[in-house]
Amino acid sequence: MKIAALLTAFAASAAAFVTQPVVKTTTTVVNAFDGELGDQPPLGFWDPLNFCEDGDPEKFARYRYVELKHGRICMLAFLGEVTTRAGIHLPGRIDYSDDTFDSIPNGWAAIGALPKEGVVQLLLFV
Repeated sequence: MKIAALLTAFAASAAAFVTQPVVKTTTTVVNAFDGELGDQPPLGFWDPLNFCEDGDPEKFARYRYVELKHGRICMLAFLGEVTTRAGIHLPGRIDYSDDTFDSIPNGWAAIGALPKEGVVQLLLFV
């Protein structure tokens, strides 16, 4: 029994002196953006549609800027929805036929209540 314990301890201590192979790390397209802000375990950098598959840092910076801009626009849209649901509307008229902003309902019902020229103008310019 003592011999088995000694052999096990010897094998374990001998394994500590074995040289481990050096793993060379290279930057590939898959891990080119690992460690960036927003990179979270367990997924790491996650690009399901392969927009950054070429590893271009300028394109990555542009996508990050556009994502931030669209997020801010969405936050403002949500704030506008909450404000109008609370009953706060712009003063004045929405068109020349004396329709006021208060007369426009909330949510998707507003699309049908807006003047058709206004909806066309929204689709063309926004």
